[in-house]
Amino acid sequence: RDAIALGIGMVHQHFQLVPVMTVAENIMLGAESVRRGLLDVKKVAREIEALSHRYHLDVDPYAIVEDLPVGVQQRVEIIKALYREAEILILDEPTAVLTPQEIEGLFEIMKRLQSQGKSIIFISHKLKEVLYISDRIVVLRDGKVVGETTPAQATQEKLAAMMVGREVILTVEKAPARPGKVVLEVRDLKARSDLGEPALRGVSFQVREGEILGVAGVQGNGQTELVEVITSLRKAESGQVIINGEEMTHASPRTITQKGQSSHVPEDRHAYGMVSSYPVADNLVLNTYNLPPFSKGVRINRPAIIKHAEELIEKFDVRTPSPLTPAGSLSGGNQQKMVVAREFSRPTKLLIAAQPTRGIDVGSIEFIHNQIVAKRDEGVAVLLVSAELDEIMALSDRIAVMYKGEILDIVPREEATRENIGLLMMGVKRGEQVSASE
Repeated sequence: RDAIALGIGMVHQHFQLVPVMTVAENIMLGAESVRRGLLDVKKVAREIEALSHRYHLDVDPYAIVEDLPVGVQQRVEIIKALYREAEILILDEPTAVLTPQEIEGLFEIMKRLQSQGKSIIFISHKLKEVLYISDRIVVLRDGKVVGETTPAQATQEKLAAMMVGREVILTVEKAPARPGKVVLEVRDLKARSDLGEPALRGVSFQVREGEILGVAGVQGNGQTELVEVITSLRKAESGQVIINGEEMTHASPRTITQKGQSSHVPEDRHAYGMVSSYPVADNLVLNTYNLPPFSKGVRINRPAIIKHAEELIEKFDVRTPSPLTPAGSLSGGNQQKMVVAREFSRPTKLLIAAQPTRGIDVGSIEFIHNQIVAKRDEGVAVLLVSAELDEIMALSDRIAVMYKGEILDIVPREEATRENIGLLMMGVKRGEQVSASE
């Protein structure tokens, strides 16, 4: 409340909206307008329409929030801050859940706000966007300001070096894929969300040895449920998951990991990727502790586990005081690197990587990208699910785009552009894109 009183507004990466309420009800929440003891929704709606017109935000005050596209929900958050008379707007990773077309729209809104005297703090790890939209750039590392520059003086490479303290190679070098036999086949897969609503609507695709199939889409279009069904963390209503020629639709996660020779970097590391109270060393063998050399019959081989942990900690730059440090005490980025280290370090035929670089620094992203390509070049089939379109474009050999629980299209990388993938993410099929862009 003190920040609001000082004219500071915040648009969080994860929106602070009540889905079942209208735009007007969300915006007035906590700043209610009352007339004769009743909420004056009409007055608030008029103010929203005035703000919407002034800043070209195009928001209907009577629309239900859950019915709005993600980009429009973000505009609701911006109006909510403006309604509270914010002069300084803090946007935290505002493009993380947007299509390229929605990002362009957001930048236009930001420029209009700036032209009318608003100050904007744009927090982002997307260096290209930072250079495009900023007037001044401040770089943080380990919670401290390490430099200040301008777009005219900086490049993506210079910013990355400032962020991690060393030179970073941002481009991913990879040879053309040489796909082999099918490792993962998904046939007409259907499943429901936690709310009981259809999340997967007949999804089918294949991933072959030596290729990376990237799955793109605005978050919330079935990507999470797809990975959970493939890894047996969610029940399929119907359809088939076939791994290495064997039916695995209803197999246990351990069977898929060991018999299916699969590795899985989960989207939610706390729920599915680690045990916070266990030491780092134990987390690094969660799915192999019962196999040699980590066990001898029924006895655990602690020296082998510690040695294994020390090797992975060094290779993957996991910042931890000791292999015996509880994993829950690590930073989020180091927890992610720990999970990646475990899943990338063992022999596998199928690598399922869901948001593998979420929450880690640009230097670690470079390393993980190279590791993903190396796995592909070893003949591993890679299913990459990421909300980062640049990551999908840089790593994938083919790109599957999900929209409302369906795969609208699978596009060869050489035919993929940010524009046509972005339109698919909005539900516009390739045959409809010429007329849509016009």
